[in-house]
Amino acid sequence: MTESADTKRNVFLLILCQALLFINNTTMIAVNGLVGFALAPNAALATIPVTAYVIGSALASAPIARMMRRRGRRFGFSVGTLFGVLGVALAAMGAHFKLFWLLCLGTMVVGIYNACGQLYRFAAAEVAPPSFKERAISYVMAGGIIGGVVGPNLAKYSKDFLSVAFAGSYAVLVLFALASLVVIQFIRFPAQTAAEKAGGGRPLAEIMRQPIFIVAALSGTIGYGVMNLLMTATPLAMQMCSHPFSDAALVLEWHVIGMFAPSFFTGALIKRFGVLNIMFTGVLLMFGCVAFALNGNDVAHFLGALFALGVGWNFMFIGGTTLLTEAYRPEEKNRVQGANDFLIFLTMATSSFSSGALVTSRGWEILNYGALPFLVIVSAGILWLGMRRRAVAGA
Repeated sequence: MTESADTKRNVFLLILCQALLFINNTTMIAVNGLVGFALAPNAALATIPVTAYVIGSALASAPIARMMRRRGRRFGFSVGTLFGVLGVALAAMGAHFKLFWLLCLGTMVVGIYNACGQLYRFAAAEVAPPSFKERAISYVMAGGIIGGVVGPNLAKYSKDFLSVAFAGSYAVLVLFALASLVVIQFIRFPAQTAAEKAGGGRPLAEIMRQPIFIVAALSGTIGYGVMNLLMTATPLAMQMCSHPFSDAALVLEWHVIGMFAPSFFTGALIKRFGVLNIMFTGVLLMFGCVAFALNGNDVAHFLGALFALGVGWNFMFIGGTTLLTEAYRPEEKNRVQGANDFLIFLTMATSSFSSGALVTSRGWEILNYGALPFLVIVSAGILWLGMRRRAVAGA
């Protein structure tokens, strides 16, 4: 089926918004732990700025969902992006004046922008016809590859723009957030129906008890949680192994490429092989990441592990997003999407806080071993839902 020009245009603009969001995200990933390590009163608190970022996202997820239900996608995305402008400005001042609390406040405010931006993938499903839904989600997620290339290099080249290291890296992100605000105004989101504005539908607890929701949420939360646990610790772990920041930037660049480059074909793979098979493949890749990380501490091992981690996350997250769209009715979408993303951000907050404490006190190897039980849980969930679906099909 040939997609309409309007669909292609809207998906392209959402891809651009995703790219700008992840330029912000990957730049902050590259520098937050290092700036936190320099400013925190205790080395174990080095990843508190990352944790604050995720807490901001978690706290904003439900209010953002309600705002979008009442005022629409464009209004919600615009407000979230303005918080992004404010947050990176505060983070830049925190880094420049060496105020740890202000850095954490700034990253928490930027988290609101991230909470909004995470909904681009659901907006992609809404601007596309049902036959194009999987690929629209996948293509929009592919926009993150631009962030994967630009973000770490932006951090590397802008870290000395101001007199204090990395303060300039935060400051330049204001321009990218403003560019995103402009792009959002040109996207044609479908008009909300009266039922969607009113909300309603089944109780949220009933929706969340569905096997489809449980497995979709497991894939998203554990996929993001394990990825965040290992990714956040990587710059610190590489610094502890005496690797320079330029090597850490290279590893993060290939990690984010692994996160988003597969998006050009993940949707087609889901169409062909089924969403559960792609999600399970993602879990296997994360097991491979841990195996690679435990095999050595040179740059090649960090790069290989983080690349496999990125591809595994891609399959688990896009698969989980696609599966989640089967769990709700149109009038329920904002509540369910908000609840799902709240669970993701809550898991990420826990993993990012634990990441700094574990890598500085227990080491990189223990951190990787700690990911294994969670991967076993999500594997069991995917297999359980697969067996249920085969039993229903057989009946």
